[in-house]
Amino acid sequence: MSVFDGRRLGNEVFKLDVDRMRRGWYSDKYFTNIARMLSKLAAQGYSYAGEHARRLPVEGNRIPTGDIEVEMQWFTRRQGTTLVVGVDKALAMLRHCAGAWESERFLEAWDRLEVHAVQDGSLIHSVGDLEHVQPVLRVRGRYRDFALLETPTLGVLTRGSRVATNVYETLMAARGKPVLFFPARFDAHEVQAADGYAYNLAVQRFNLDFAGRLGPFVSTDAQGDWWGGVGSGTVAHAAIACFLGDTAEAMWAFASTLPPEIPRIALVDFNNDSVADSLSTVERMFRHYRACLESGDESGAKRFILFGVRLDTSASIRDISVPPQGDNAHDLGVSPRLVETVRRALDRAWEGWGLSPDWIERAKDYCRSIKIVVSGGFTAQRIDDFERHGVPVDIYAVGSALFTNAGPTVTDFTADVVRVRLDRTWIPMAKVGRAPGENPELERVV
Repeated sequence: MSVFDGRRLGNEVFKLDVDRMRRGWYSDKYFTNIARMLSKLAAQGYSYAGEHARRLPVEGNRIPTGDIEVEMQWFTRRQGTTLVVGVDKALAMLRHCAGAWESERFLEAWDRLEVHAVQDGSLIHSVGDLEHVQPVLRVRGRYRDFALLETPTLGVLTRGSRVATNVYETLMAARGKPVLFFPARFDAHEVQAADGYAYNLAVQRFNLDFAGRLGPFVSTDAQGDWWGGVGSGTVAHAAIACFLGDTAEAMWAFASTLPPEIPRIALVDFNNDSVADSLSTVERMFRHYRACLESGDESGAKRFILFGVRLDTSASIRDISVPPQGDNAHDLGVSPRLVETVRRALDRAWEGWGLSPDWIERAKDYCRSIKIVVSGGFTAQRIDDFERHGVPVDIYAVGSALFTNAGPTVTDFTADVVRVRLDRTWIPMAKVGRAPGENPELERVV
C-alpha cells in the first residue's frame, strides 16, 4: 500500500458520501459561506476593487476574485516525526468532490487542479517552525472548487496520522515485539476501517525502518477492510463468567470447538489469581494435548497448544499471586512483578504433573513456549519502562493510548493558502508567520 507498493487507494475502498460532500455537509460552515460568496462574485463578473492589497495588481489588469487561483498546502503541526496516513483518502475527496454547482449540475474540477502529494506511509520531520513546514499535500487551482474540502481532508489526515504515529512510537518502545491493536471499543465503529489501515501502515513502516518482521494483529474484521486483514482474538472475561469463573474449563471449551489456527490465549486475571489460573489452564490443556498425541491424533493435539496467557489485572488492585511489598503502589495492575511471577510459574508448571521420563522434555518445551501477553492501560512510555527493565513480556495489547492527541502526541493538520496567481505569476500570499514549504517526497498526482 502506498509508499510500500507505489499504489494509491481509490474510492472503491473509501466509499465516500460524494453527493453530500460536494454540498458542504462535512465542511465547516465558513468554507461553505466563502465558496458561495466567490461563486456569486464570479457570476457577477466582479474584479478586485479594494485599496489595501498586500500585493497590488499590475496596472490595467482585472483580478477576478471569484475565480482566483491559489496554492494551498496541508501540513502537520506535530513536532518530531509524524507517520503520514490519510493522503489517499484526501486525494479521493479532491478527485470526486472538487468542483462547483451550476443550478443542480455539478461540474467536476479535478482535471483543472495541479496536485502534488506524498504517499501514505511517508515520514515527516518537524521542529515546530511554521515558516519551514513539510507539506504532505499541495493543490493549485481555483479556490472555490476545493474550498469545501479543507475540513474533511484535514480530518482524515489528522486521524490517520495520529493513529499511525502513535502505533509507530509504541512499536519502537516495544523493541520489535508485537503490539496488538485493541482500541476498537474506544471510538465509533465507523472509524474502524481507517484506524486499522493506519495501524497496518505503521507496522509496515516499522518493519521497513528497523528490519522488523512483525505482522499486523487487529481485533475486528472492519479494521482489516482496506488492506485485506481479518480480526483475531480468543477469550473475553464474559466467556469465563459463562463458565462460572473456571478459566481452565473455558479454555478447554474454546480449544475443543474452534479451529486450531486461532491462537489459544488464556485470559487469566478473572479471579485475580493469575498464577493459579495459569497453572490450572496449562495443566488442563497439556493433558488433552498429550492424550491426542498418545492416540496418534496429531491434528487434534494442535487444538490444545496453549499459545499464551494474557494478564489484564485492573490498575486499582494487586493480584494475590504477588506478595505484598512496601506500599504496593508499583504492584497494582499488570506490574513487572506479576509478569515475572507468572513467567516463573509457567516455566516450572510441568514439575507437578508426575510425568514419565519420556514426556518431561516435551512438557518443559510446552510450558516454556507459552507467551505472556499484557493489556490494560499500556502506553508507549509504560512499554518502554517494561522493556528497559527486562520484564519478560512477549506481546503488548494496546487500546485507547493509540488515540491520544495531547501534549507531544498532538497530530493536528492545518492548511494554508500560501500563493495566489496574478497576471500568470504565482506570488506569495501566506498569512504572516506562515510560508510556502518544500518536501522532496511530494509527487505529481495525475
